[in-house]
Amino acid sequence: MLRVEKVSKDWKEFKLRNISFEVKENEYFIILGPSGAGKTLLLEIIAGIFMPDSGRIFMDGEDITFLPPEKRNLAYIPQNYALFPHMKVYDNIAYGLKLRKIPKNEIDRKVKEIAETLEISHLLHRKPGTLSGGEAQRVAIARALVLEPRVILLDEPFANLDPQTRAKLIQEMKRWRKELNFTALHVTHSFEEAVSLGDRVGVMLNGTLIQTGEVREVFSKPKNEEVAKFLGFENIIEGVAEGRVLRANGISIELPVEVKGKVRIGIRPEDIVISSEPIKSSARNEFKARVLTVEDLGSLVRLTLEVGGIQLRAFITRSSLVEMGIEEGKDVYLSFKATAIHVF
Repeated sequence: MLRVEKVSKDWKEFKLRNISFEVKENEYFIILGPSGAGKTLLLEIIAGIFMPDSGRIFMDGEDITFLPPEKRNLAYIPQNYALFPHMKVYDNIAYGLKLRKIPKNEIDRKVKEIAETLEISHLLHRKPGTLSGGEAQRVAIARALVLEPRVILLDEPFANLDPQTRAKLIQEMKRWRKELNFTALHVTHSFEEAVSLGDRVGVMLNGTLIQTGEVREVFSKPKNEEVAKFLGFENIIEGVAEGRVLRANGISIELPVEVKGKVRIGIRPEDIVISSEPIKSSARNEFKARVLTVEDLGSLVRLTLEVGGIQLRAFITRSSLVEMGIEEGKDVYLSFKATAIHVF
């Protein structure tokens, strides 16, 4: 359907390099990366706002690389929504249909239908300046979807919303997609959006699309250490492996696979279990550790722990911290399953 082939672009001091991927019909494709990764620039190139220095963009097999935005049959929603402040919500949604010279009665029917689906019928008489962030986002999505584009392009669509509104809109986006059966390319830095909405995900770092695949596969099997760190594998350990055992800084770690020689492994903080007493579980990797630091993150607490000569990070709840009396300098026990380890 939408195919991007080896797209590169130098923009000021930033460079996109050889970006290639495909969005399939009725797919929700997420491009996930930190701020400054080049996600917005890539979306703007696909939308036709900028031209690539090299590479091609295809829609249903047709080369659209140099077509103007209005000829691409795409709908682009920028991060600031770009609603016309002087127009009522109704006219904002109807704008693209009017440009296409759709009959007035047909415009009225389409606007009211999409407004009902997105539950904004009561806002049609309002102007954008009177809307909340969540309401403005719904209007921007309605204005895009009413055109029935081949692909809807979303640039950090929920970034400016409070957590409660964002969570609600993510769930509603899933419902709208089911009801309206649209195809989406959505760029974000949010893991929550990627996991909740994505069929497939591409991880973009420093202007390069490093790994693409099904969401679960990418999150559980990062291609390299750079992707792993971005996806939350904060604990990276280097050692020498022999079969299913890794020896690193005086400790032995059981691995999920057999490997030989010098390797690096990654473990997510949330996969490490903490206890004030020796842990009775099926986890084969259990160690006594010293608590170096305690960081309050709100509902969670991040511990930095020392095991032998290795530092590991783990998350626990605030209530668990209090219950176990954990503080800096205290000894605790930690464990993690071999299956929680990713070998690079």
